[in-house]
Amino acid sequence: MFQERVLSGMRPTGALHLGHYYGVLKNWVRLQAEYPCFFFVADWHALTTHYEDTGIIEESVWEMQVDWLAAGVDPTQATLFIQSRVPEHAELFLLLSMGTPLGWLERVPTYKDQIEKLKDKDLSTYGFLGYPMMMAADILIYRALHVPVGEDQIPHIEITREIARRFNYLYGREPGFEEKALEAAKKLGGKRTKLYLELRNEYQEQGKEEALEQARALLSDSQSLSMGDRERLFGYLEGSCKIILIEPQAMLTKEARMPGLDGNKMSKSYGNAIALREDKDSIMKKVRTMPTDPARVRRTDPGDPEKCPVWQLHKVYSDDATRDWAQKGCRSAGIGCLECKQPVIESILREQQPIMERAQKYLDDPSLLRAIVADGCDKARKVAQETMREVRESLGLSYS
Repeated sequence: MFQERVLSGMRPTGALHLGHYYGVLKNWVRLQAEYPCFFFVADWHALTTHYEDTGIIEESVWEMQVDWLAAGVDPTQATLFIQSRVPEHAELFLLLSMGTPLGWLERVPTYKDQIEKLKDKDLSTYGFLGYPMMMAADILIYRALHVPVGEDQIPHIEITREIARRFNYLYGREPGFEEKALEAAKKLGGKRTKLYLELRNEYQEQGKEEALEQARALLSDSQSLSMGDRERLFGYLEGSCKIILIEPQAMLTKEARMPGLDGNKMSKSYGNAIALREDKDSIMKKVRTMPTDPARVRRTDPGDPEKCPVWQLHKVYSDDATRDWAQKGCRSAGIGCLECKQPVIESILREQQPIMERAQKYLDDPSLLRAIVADGCDKARKVAQETMREVRESLGLSYS
């Protein structure tokens, strides 16, 4: 019924680091070969927490997209664009805000969590309260079926689904819709008609997602329906005549917890990160000065790898033989900490070499990056405009 698009974005808040590479970008590179992918810079989202200091945003927008391309995101396979270059995002955000209950936004877990974590910032703004709805508009305007997220972001997908469902319920009706839908259901024939209606009731009354999926599969396989009847039955299944905004699915990604230089999760705010395109000498210095097992005061003192942040990087970068060498050498004091760190340094530099090479052509000629982004913005806007035409028509705002 709809293209299986994937949508994902990042806020431009500074240089990307290896945590972004392992947590997001490697997954994007995989997905772009499997789905039509839309990857965007969420510059308006950056304003929800950095509205008083916007100086970092513009530079970060371009640097971040160089990082994407350097990591292997391919503009011939994926659409790269900037959120604010597609003003239809803001229009849909505005229109959705008219009918979205305030309580839905206040109950999003990350709302209170962020207010608690960012006490040094004034987040008592409409923009911050409404950012889950802006995120919903970002997804719904491309009719994206899949949104790659971690467990902590599932509530954002759930509220997006609720917003889409409410919009379709309010504005996706037609005169005599239910009668037309029931007539269309009869065309499925006997047992299939009965099964469709039973599955619809299970989804509508009990919220059973498996019933929804079974009913969708039943409709997709039916050869007896016209396109109009098929769309009507898809809509009736979810409670509306026409699915104007589709409900996205969370595409759960395996948590790739990239350890930082101190053993905690890598984060710029913790000061324990290695940038995706960091200078060789800087990387060597950072890794060589990493803390190790406190028990190894002297070179001859044995240690415990599980208490050493360097061991966490070995788990990411080293093969079995190197990890075995590091384990035994640490526990027996057969190797020193600088020796143990050297394979990690070499692996990071080896990984970064092709990344640096891919980035260089965009650094040498920024117009190449500008052209890719301009083309991506045009492609994204065409899709967004198509959605907005239907949204305006459903609201009676087309004035044609």
